Amino acid sequence: MKYEDELLMELKAEINDRVERRRRLTHRLYAGGAAALVAAAAAFAVPMLTGTEGPAYAVTKNTDGTVRVEINEFKDADQLERDLAEAGVTADITYVPAGKQCKAGRGQTGGTALGGEPGSGASWMRDGGVDIDPRRIGAGRTLVLEFAGDHQETAETKERPLLWRLTGSLIAGQVAPCTVIDDSSWEADGGS
Repeated sequence: MKYEDELLMELKAEINDRVERRRRLTHRLYAGGAAALVAAAAAFAVPMLTGTEGPAYAVTKNTDGTVRVEINEFKDADQLERDLAEAGVTADITYVPAGKQCKAGRGQTGGTALGGEPGSGASWMRDGGVDIDPRRIGAGRTLVLEFAGDHQETAETKERPLLWRLTGSLIAGQVAPCTVIDDSSWEADGGS
């Protein structure tokens, strides 16, 4: 392969990565931030801040066919995936540290994974949890949810609010494993 062809392939890959990053809808929530954001993040942030003992997460099937997930601690992602599968949701759950993210390009994207309100995507934030509509995921697609942030309170995080971000995408077919890379947007947002 000629140098020009390799350069062209790298350029195409970079463009695809940028397009993918723009497609991914990212919700940034800061515990201790604006009142609306604190209310939305309560189920996620409060147990980590208070050190509440109990399960890492809860999965509940709602009467309208949606599935509710409440995360108390960033652990047991594989078991959460299995529990979601039992509830009818094909999902890939990944927890990464603050300042990191999964490299874009984990598969062919299609559809809206995270919406701002019920019915605007396959999932949406509500009352501190994530509601998922399995009917909006569709056959042969996987809901990919990436939680990035402070996984536990430390001496460093006591000096600032716990910070986390939820990113989602719908992937058609096989989902590639997460390759963890640096996320420079955390520095721009005042994160670690």
